[in-house]
Amino acid sequence: MSHLPGLKYREIVKRLRHHGFVFDRSAKGSHEIWFNAVTRKRTTVPRHPGAIPKGTLRAIVAQTGLSVEEFLS
Repeated sequence: MSHLPGLKYREIVKRLRHHGFVFDRSAKGSHEIWFNAVTRKRTTVPRHPGAIPKGTLRAIVAQTGLSVEEFLS
């Protein structure tokens, strides 16, 4: 497994957009649903201040269908 750095919401969204994800809709509370029309994958991203916990970040990456290395590139 690759090392995941502590990323903030804006950095995660930047990487999602780079990989073809677009904002789909708001979810419960301060969460957002992002969707990739090509891969038909959907992921939930919390819009919280500060760094996203590494376990949550790993779940976001898994939902995208990308490897950690692909997500971070």
